[in-house]
Amino acid sequence: MTTPERRTAGAPRQAAAIFAAALELLADKGYDGLTMEAVAARSGVNKTTLYRWWPAKDALLASALTDSDLLSFPMPDTGSLRGDLLGLARAIAGMLTDPATAPVATAVLAAAPARPQLAAVGSAFFAERLGREQPVFERAVARGELDPGCDPAAIMDLLAGAIWFRLLLRGRPLTPEYLSGAVDLVVDGLPGAG
Repeated sequence: MTTPERRTAGAPRQAAAIFAAALELLADKGYDGLTMEAVAARSGVNKTTLYRWWPAKDALLASALTDSDLLSFPMPDTGSLRGDLLGLARAIAGMLTDPATAPVATAVLAAAPARPQLAAVGSAFFAERLGREQPVFERAVARGELDPGCDPAAIMDLLAGAIWFRLLLRGRPLTPEYLSGAVDLVVDGLPGAG
């Protein structure tokens, strides 16, 4: 079976327009306002083409979240675990507060509990993100800053979870002091780190 990514590989501009339209609609209208018809109209791509590549909006949204550059950021390489985690914390905070990306992140978060397929999209997105973050932890192990048995997913859950929780559930600002303190708490609590 050919995946949507393979099918759109020959038409990168068309795929980019589709992904941009889907994410813009998600940000503007929320999950319920995101429809295949609206994506077709906004992207200038025929609706039948969308349905040929993605059977439903959740499949399209999954591709848009994982294949679009909107929610990506460069992985830090500062020479220390603490510096790299602070770089990641700042990037996550930026994604959650930037007007172009914040509505997308919060719309997915809000819609996921009621929609198992969208929850799977979020799970795939965060698994892919953890794969990108893996070199941060590999370098920390090589430098002797981190025990090889540490779980990078648990570390990122603690750090990113604190950031998401503070902003979205507590409604508190993500100040530089908060981000630095959160990194310090995570790093100082890790075996073999510091």
